Amino acid sequence: MSMIKEFKEFAVKGNVVDMAVGIVIGAAFGKIVSSFVGDVIMPPIGALLGGVDFSSLSIIVKEAVEKKPAVLISYGKFFQTIIDFTIIAFAIFMAVKAINSLRKKEAAVPPAPSKEEILLTEIRDLLKEKK
Repeated sequence: MSMIKEFKEFAVKGNVVDMAVGIVIGAAFGKIVSSFVGDVIMPPIGALLGGVDFSSLSIIVKEAVEKKPAVLISYGKFFQTIIDFTIIAFAIFMAVKAINSLRKKEAAVPPAPSKEEILLTEIRDLLKEKK
């Protein structure tokens, strides 16, 4: 029974739930970026390079024989994946950079002293004057 209790505590911890949400959002973001690259970025690049469709670029290693399909090295898909990764990495870099700049601004502003601290400071100053 202890194992189940430990698992329950682990599974409902804030960090685990936050990580799960991050993974789901990251997967959705990856799909968005893949679509952006494949449907928006690559077609104009292909048009500039003479109407090349990157996803269909490949090298035939072995021709198709009867019912067996051809063996291909699909380097066009590889290039597209590299571009996807670069855009995702840049977007994550910019997001982390923005978050870090917000954290620096929050840390730079010291919190206002509480009423108790102000009162204690006044008492200290009054005691210094009496000496």
